[in-house]
Amino acid sequence: MSNFIQVTRSSMPNFDEYIEEIKDLWDSQWLTNMGNKHNKLEAELVKYLGTSNISLFTNGHLALECAIAALNLTGEVITTPFTFVSTTHAILRNGLEPVFCDINPYDYTIDIDKLESLITYKTSAIIPVHVYGNVCNVAEIERIAKKYNLKVIYDAAHAFGVSINDVGIGNFGDASMFSFHATKVFNTIEGGAVTFKDENFKNKLNSIKNFGITGPESIEDIGINAKMNEFQAAMGICNLKSIDKNISKRKDIVERYIENLTNIKGVKLIKEQKNVKSNYSYFPVVFDGYKISRDKVYQLLKQNNIIARKYFYPLTNTLDCYKGRFNIEDTPIAKYIADRVLCLPLYSDLSIEHVDRICNVIKAR
Repeated sequence: MSNFIQVTRSSMPNFDEYIEEIKDLWDSQWLTNMGNKHNKLEAELVKYLGTSNISLFTNGHLALECAIAALNLTGEVITTPFTFVSTTHAILRNGLEPVFCDINPYDYTIDIDKLESLITYKTSAIIPVHVYGNVCNVAEIERIAKKYNLKVIYDAAHAFGVSINDVGIGNFGDASMFSFHATKVFNTIEGGAVTFKDENFKNKLNSIKNFGITGPESIEDIGINAKMNEFQAAMGICNLKSIDKNISKRKDIVERYIENLTNIKGVKLIKEQKNVKSNYSYFPVVFDGYKISRDKVYQLLKQNNIIARKYFYPLTNTLDCYKGRFNIEDTPIAKYIADRVLCLPLYSDLSIEHVDRICNVIKAR
């Protein structure tokens, strides 16, 4: 339906280009276990992201789980509830206790002014989240981590291709996790990666993601199966060729949204971060004092065949699976934003005419 607008749509290469890329797999019959496509994509991503090391995974969630496991963390990990549930699940599935720090009201990343007060003798790491492509205060997080000898793993699922002062976002902390899910700026259908500085970390990650195998007759870790297969890697190789063009298109769309929705009472937009090269991954709008509520805007758009997303809502520290475990009052700003935020449709093929239509539906109410 041409008038139906989804919240996102996967970027895909030309069909013939993808077929050409996977054709030689019928000759090699090497479909997984870190084959030529996998290794080629790793090399190209190291160059594109400007990082020294990378390890590919079948999805971002398992990438984060394995990064946590590889660092041998214990006790408590400070993170934020304003994230996709994967972040919290990965901490708990490693037998660790998440301690939730509130977010700041400007870019919705972890509030560095509240971070230090949450550190105890049980704290082993911080897992901050780059939200909507907005980056955390990496300098202050690094200062705090060094002061208390803590590990830092960034959830960079939203931050593919983002840089600070021309330094790729994957270069900060002990490790950064990227998601290559179909809905992301860059996708490998499903997929993910961990970037890191310590070269020795790669052997540990590769072992954990491959059942703990370290040699033909050696299994040294209790691992899982989280390897990226060759078809996923081939999709990434193809999509990487058009990533800059697609980000440029997303920028045009975001600028049109801003043009339409700036200076409207009760409509709050995130300001562009200084010295940060954005990937324009999401367009969140906070309806705070607008003439109708966020939920009514959501329903109004839906009635007009426009699907937006309450992202992130509900907060992870309020989910049924964690009922009674965490205190929502510990993160009041995160709750405030989660109750009011709505991500509008954004993907590289979204037309400017559709952006205008979406904004007109919101403004006409």
